[in-house]
Amino acid sequence: MSRFWSKVVGTLTPYVPGEQPKIANLIKLNTNENPYPPSPKVLTAIQAELGADAARLRLYPDPNADLLKAAIARTYDITAPQVFVGNGSDEVLAHVFMALLKHERPVLFPDITYSFYPVYCGLYGIDYRTVPLADDFSIDPTDYAQPNGGIIFPNPNAPTGCQIGVDAIKQILAANRDSVVVVDEAYVDFGGKSAISLVDRHDNLLVVHTLSKSRSLAGLRVGFAVGDPALIEALERVKNSFNSYPLDRLAIVGAVAALEDAEHFERTRRAVIATRDTLTTELRSLGFEVLPSAANFIFARHPQRDAAQLALALREQNIIVRHFKLPRIDQFLRITVGTAAECAALMATLRNILK
Repeated sequence: MSRFWSKVVGTLTPYVPGEQPKIANLIKLNTNENPYPPSPKVLTAIQAELGADAARLRLYPDPNADLLKAAIARTYDITAPQVFVGNGSDEVLAHVFMALLKHERPVLFPDITYSFYPVYCGLYGIDYRTVPLADDFSIDPTDYAQPNGGIIFPNPNAPTGCQIGVDAIKQILAANRDSVVVVDEAYVDFGGKSAISLVDRHDNLLVVHTLSKSRSLAGLRVGFAVGDPALIEALERVKNSFNSYPLDRLAIVGAVAALEDAEHFERTRRAVIATRDTLTTELRSLGFEVLPSAANFIFARHPQRDAAQLALALREQNIIVRHFKLPRIDQFLRITVGTAAECAALMATLRNILK
């Protein structure tokens, strides 16, 4: 510990991102990246932005990213004042915790969920309480009918991939009219139904999205939130006290192009879903228990094989999956849905390991 650290630094337990190894011929199924490239229109838009006048890179981008907000509003049939944008959904969520979830009462989120949530609580000094998932790893809406300073959960959940329906979200909203309910929809495009349709009727609902997953733009870092204009104003106030120019020029035009190419989005989204369904069936045929997933990954365990040992055996064959050494899920592997060829290679390797 450095003597120059502030008091808070020594108390932090930072988030540990998925490994990004430098290994040749690697089948990388550990960080939920989309196996397909983004829309070709993204590169065209970026090249056009540079080609028009590369000297513009010396100038700051639009601090409000109005072009992107308008594209998001068109895509989801909402208005621009209902949209907030940031550097990936992680930055958006960071502002959410500071702007909307820092209250006297504790924030509620599932005991098995996105592990960045408790990290943000530690960073900002926010009290929280975890709510256990049911035995089948589902979220029970009645568990959130208790005093709180806000509620946040992913839907589909991570790392389980399980989802709850819009009616269940309505139930949580109705029971918490004096709290903000944040639905983190990073994976919703792979089989879930977005709660954005509820925003106009619930001023305490905020829905967070990312373009990293279903739009294949993890490298550009673009995320957004949709909610009542009063919630958005709170996020803008925090953003402009932290980083008033979060999205660069290339990210803005690339994100707009990705949103506007609905055909590419639909084609790649359906390809991931089809491969996920095939992979689920094949894993179950090998004796794996696979939770029902509405995401671009699956969560699976084998009753006779230790998960950590399976992950190690796969790694020795240049296939990387994610293993969490956490209570209740330490015998599960989270497997990103890759291309059909990558998943076929995974299955062939698992068959050899299980022999």
